[in-house]
Amino acid sequence: MEKYYLTTAIDYVNGRPHIGHAFEKIMADVIARHYKQRGKDVYFLTGTDEHGIKIQKTAEKSGKQPIEICDMNAQEFKNAWALLEIDYDKLIRTTDIEHTQIVQKIFKKLMDNGDIYKHSYTGLYCSGCESFLNPRDLTEDGLCPDHMVKPEEIQEENYFFKLSKYKDRIIEHIKTHPEFIQPAFRANEVLNQLENIEDISVSRSKDSVSWGIDVPGDDFQIIYVWIDALSNYITALGYDTESPSDMFKKNWPANVQIIGKDIMKFHAIYWSAILMALGLELPRTILAHGWITIDQTKMSKSIGNVIAPKDVIEEFDLQHPDAFRYFMMVTAPSGKDGNYSDVDFKERVNADLANNIGNLLNRTLNMLVKYFDGEIVTIPPSGEIAKEAANTVEAVKDKFDKFELAEAAQDIVNFANVVNKYVNDTAPWSLAKEGKMNECSEVLYNVLESMRFIGILLAPYCPNISKEILEQLSSKMTGYDSLVWGQIPVGKLTEKDKIKPVFLRLDSEFATDKKKS
Repeated sequence: MEKYYLTTAIDYVNGRPHIGHAFEKIMADVIARHYKQRGKDVYFLTGTDEHGIKIQKTAEKSGKQPIEICDMNAQEFKNAWALLEIDYDKLIRTTDIEHTQIVQKIFKKLMDNGDIYKHSYTGLYCSGCESFLNPRDLTEDGLCPDHMVKPEEIQEENYFFKLSKYKDRIIEHIKTHPEFIQPAFRANEVLNQLENIEDISVSRSKDSVSWGIDVPGDDFQIIYVWIDALSNYITALGYDTESPSDMFKKNWPANVQIIGKDIMKFHAIYWSAILMALGLELPRTILAHGWITIDQTKMSKSIGNVIAPKDVIEEFDLQHPDAFRYFMMVTAPSGKDGNYSDVDFKERVNADLANNIGNLLNRTLNMLVKYFDGEIVTIPPSGEIAKEAANTVEAVKDKFDKFELAEAAQDIVNFANVVNKYVNDTAPWSLAKEGKMNECSEVLYNVLESMRFIGILLAPYCPNISKEILEQLSSKMTGYDSLVWGQIPVGKLTEKDKIKPVFLRLDSEFATDKKKS
């Protein structure tokens, strides 16, 4: 099988996971599940970023050791991803011994190649970004534009990476590989940042930051985040400067690296330059997503609007995370910001999952039982609905190849709308009343076969609802190779007591009763 390697940003563990973290991980999981359906050999990496000044300060305030903070919060992230059914292959921690050892080898190789040098430096440092900032990048009030705090002026002798050496090669790569930065509108943003690019500090004095990986051969410096954290994408595969593992050789370069738009510069520029210096290929695509706001307001601890995924699951007493997963993916068009509110969440999932898709399956199966004792009488010739189904499959594949997940979900819902209209237009209940049982049977088959398509296409977003749909259709086929019209066979399909809603409206009496039980 053709390999497909995708990664997420690794989450900083000085706090607990919120729905912004969840948005990215669900996105990666949906992409991974989709390409598995298409027969790819997918390897899905996520992780936690566990070194640096923020964790050091958090540990000092709490009276704990840094590793205790890391262990505790890394487990919080693992728990959150389990709750959301994020089916990753590996979660790397930058405190893993294998990672720290390889990072030191990478640092030494870059030094030996002349790409790292020692230099005294005075600069403006933002602890939120864990980055030195250029004065021209600050707001008019001299604040970091992302964290709205005044950077601290720091003077240190650090190791620097020759980022400027790779400027022209990165520009050339961006211009000749339009798929490298997605969405494409972010490419100009990166090219503008490259105009005034300078060499970057890749170490910190232990007098300033003690929690990190030691610089090899220097007891007074730790390796800074850009080589430590960014290298996780290759250390997780067993990259070694001397003899890379078979896993690395198989999977690198990454097919897609998914990140937030605020760290595009560090990935498209810093990471690209480090890879070039190591003589490695660049990832095929760096995909930058937007942010999730809460009721149109940016999440902030200070205003108390930070929401954890667990909060939503518990608030609506969801039996599985499908509704939350689905909403997170449809609330933000490709690369743009999305918004969460309880009202929007309830209205969208009720409309799409309960009223549209769930009700369509439920009423059609009930008609099959009422008119044909739950049996498929015959498989009719494929017609317009079959063509719509095939077109939807191709549209969804095309959207996923462009990383347009919200748009792909809308294609699935649009197809369900078409099928609902087909039911209303053909009125199988009227056909049965008139004794036109062949025509009635044909309509019901077309709807149920359409629901099989919808169940498979919906699976990356809603694995549990999809499973329920396919089980009620007595189908075990989940791959795209089974999206061929006419796979539901003649014979007994269902019985009255096997039919149940695949998703209850969040405000329905049945859902309320379920909460009480």
